[in-house]
Amino acid sequence: MIGRTPRRGGAVRALSRVLSPAVVVALLLPLAALLVLGSASPAAAHATLVGTDPVEGAVLDTAPEQVTFTFDEAVIGVPAGIQVFDATGAEVAATASVRKAQLVVDLDGEVDEGTLVVVWRLVSADGHPISGSLSFSVGAPSDVVDVPTVSTDASTNAPLHLGVARWLGYVGLLLAAGLAAFSVLFLPADRAHDGSRRRLRTAARAAAVVGALACWVGVPMIALYQLGLPPSALGRASTWSALAAGEYVVPAMVVLGLALAVGAMPRAAPDRRRTALVLAGCALSLAAPSVTGHTRAATPQALVIGVDVLHLLAGALWLGGLVAIGLVLADLAARDDSGALVLARFSACASGVLALLVVTGTVLAWRIAGSWGELVDSGYGGLLLVKVVVVLVAVAIAAWNRFSLLPRLRDATRRAERRGTASVLVRTSLAEAGVLVAVLLVTGFLVDRSPEPDATPSASAAPGDASGESVWLGGIIAEVGLDPLGVGPATVTITMTDPDGAPAEGYEAPRISLSTAEVDLGEIELRNLGPGIYAGDLVMPTGGTWEAQVSLRTTEFDNPVKTVRFEVP
Repeated sequence: MIGRTPRRGGAVRALSRVLSPAVVVALLLPLAALLVLGSASPAAAHATLVGTDPVEGAVLDTAPEQVTFTFDEAVIGVPAGIQVFDATGAEVAATASVRKAQLVVDLDGEVDEGTLVVVWRLVSADGHPISGSLSFSVGAPSDVVDVPTVSTDASTNAPLHLGVARWLGYVGLLLAAGLAAFSVLFLPADRAHDGSRRRLRTAARAAAVVGALACWVGVPMIALYQLGLPPSALGRASTWSALAAGEYVVPAMVVLGLALAVGAMPRAAPDRRRTALVLAGCALSLAAPSVTGHTRAATPQALVIGVDVLHLLAGALWLGGLVAIGLVLADLAARDDSGALVLARFSACASGVLALLVVTGTVLAWRIAGSWGELVDSGYGGLLLVKVVVVLVAVAIAAWNRFSLLPRLRDATRRAERRGTASVLVRTSLAEAGVLVAVLLVTGFLVDRSPEPDATPSASAAPGDASGESVWLGGIIAEVGLDPLGVGPATVTITMTDPDGAPAEGYEAPRISLSTAEVDLGEIELRNLGPGIYAGDLVMPTGGTWEAQVSLRTTEFDNPVKTVRFEVP
C-alpha cells in the first residue's frame, strides 16, 4: 500500500491538474488554431528584398547619387558589408547606412559610364545573414562585367562549432532549470531527503555553469557567422557594435535567471518564498532564447514567442525531471514508498508536459516553417522531422516507465523488490534523458538553420539555348527561359500554365532570383505581359552555371520554391 502523500503535495497536484493533457489541449490548441489560422499574413523565414532604386538592369543617363534597397522587415547593417564595383572589377567609393527596413548606399566616388554592381550583406531580424547584388548601367551596359568574389558573398550557412555551442547551451539551461524546479516541486519536504536535495543542487550548479559558458562563448561565433568576417575581426570594436542587442541580452538573461534559480535551491524543505525565487529564476532563464531567432520573424509574433517560452518550460521539466529521478530515486525507494510517490507525482505532471510539448511544437513548426509542405522541401523542415522522430523514441521509453515499471514500483512491498525496480527505472529514465539530449543536439542546429526552402536543381539548359526549363509549383507548371543565353543584357521569362495547358491566373506574381557561387544578382523585378506570362530585364555579368530560384505563392500558407539551372557561355 502507498502511504500518506508528503507535504506540499497540494501545490504539485494543482500543477499536475493545470498541466494535464486534457486541460492543455482544451485550452491551448483552440486558441493557437484561432490565432494561427486567423492570421492574415503567412510566416516569414527572413527579410526579403522587395524593391530597389534603380531597379535591376536599369540603364540610366547619369549616375545616381545613391542606391536604395527596401526589405519587408527591419535589417541590420554589417561592417564592410556593402561594396560597389564597376565593370572592370575596380571598387567604387561608397558609404552605406541602414534605416529600419531600408539600405541606402551613397556613391561617393566618380562613376564612369558602364555597368555597376552593388554587392551587399545584411542580417535579418531572425539572426540569419542575407546577401545579394544589384546591377545597373550608366549610359550603356558594359560588354563584359568582371566582378571579383568578395567577402559579402560568403556562405550564410551556420558553422558546425556554432551548432555545438548552441547544443551545450540548451542542455545546460534546460537541465539546470529542470533540476531546480524538481527540487522544490516534487521532493518530499521532510529532512530525511536533504541528501537528495544536496545532490540535485550540485548537479544543477554544474549544468548552470555549462549553460552560461556556452551562451557567452557562442556570442563571438554568432558575430563571425552573421557578419561574414574572419576571426581577426573580433579585435575590432565595430564587430561587437554591429551585433543586435538581443545577442547580448540572451546570455545575460540566462546567467541572471540560472544564478537566481540555482542560488535559491534549498538545503532543507523550502518555504514559499524560496520556492517562488527558484521558479522565477527558471522562468527568466528559459524565456531568454525567445528574445532572438526564428520567433522574432514569425507571425503573429506575440503568440509565437509565448508558445516558444512554454515549449522550453515543458522541455526543462521533462529533461530535468528525468535526470533528477535518476539521481534520487534509488535513495528514495530504499527508505520507504517515497520513491513511488515522487515518481507517480512526476509522471502525472510529465503527461501534461508532453501534451504541452506536442501542442507548442506543432504551433512553432507551422509558424516558422510557413507551411506543411516546407517540412519536406527545406533543410530546416528535414531537421525538424528528425527531431520529431527522436522525440517519439523518448515518448516510447516514457510510456514504458509509466505503464509498466511505475506500477511494479508502486506494488512492491519488500525493500529489495523496491530497490530492484527502482534500479531499472533509474536506467530507463537516464536513457530517456539521453534521447532528449539528442533532441537538443538537433535543436542546436535548427536555431541557425534558415526555414527558406532548399533549392532543388533541375535539368540544365543547353549552352547557347534560350529555351526554358519547366518546374512544378504546387499544381502550376512554370516554364523559365533566359534570352539571350549569354553575358550582357538579357530577359528572363516565366510562363505559368495549369495541367491542362491553360494560362494560370488568379495568383500573385511569381518571384525569381539569379545567382552563381560567386555573384548573386538578387531578385529580378518582373512585369506582366499577359495571362500567366511575366518577364524581367537583367544584365548577366559573367558566364558559368547560373541558378534561377523561382517561387509562387499558391495559397496563404504555401509558397513552393524550385530552381532551374542555366549554363551561360
